[in-house]
Amino acid sequence: MIDKRKANRYTEVYALGQHICMSAHKARRVIDQIRGRSYEETLMILELMPYRACSAVLKLVYSAAANATHNKGFNETSLIISKAEVNEGTTVKKLKPRARGRSYPIKRSTCHITIVLKDISLDEQEEIDKTKSYKLELRNPYRNKSGGLWDKGL
Repeated sequence: MIDKRKANRYTEVYALGQHICMSAHKARRVIDQIRGRSYEETLMILELMPYRACSAVLKLVYSAAANATHNKGFNETSLIISKAEVNEGTTVKKLKPRARGRSYPIKRSTCHITIVLKDISLDEQEEIDKTKSYKLELRNPYRNKSGGLWDKGL
């Protein structure tokens, strides 16, 4: 199986939170609001939302940004949330004692949250380089792809 992160490993960093005691449905409600937004805008949104999942997601966003600045040297102002996903984790099962010697099961669901940050300044630099090379191709229409010159057909 090919790892999809290897293609963009130079511009992306991630943080992974596992076994967070919260249902995946409740965490997805928060994650859907921040997907595709900038890092600074995400912090403002998460601090003002009234859900319990915000604190766990906020910790992961901080951790991913710290990974970006410490490990890769990225600037926090040019980071965006490129990928944010929530998967279901294991279910913790307990028994609650009830009347007359019976017991009722208690199921505590957990989830795994992944936050991937992408540095858009490096992508913009790649786009600038592509447009420069494209403009050079347009300036000399008689140059073929191997670097040689075509005959003008005269």
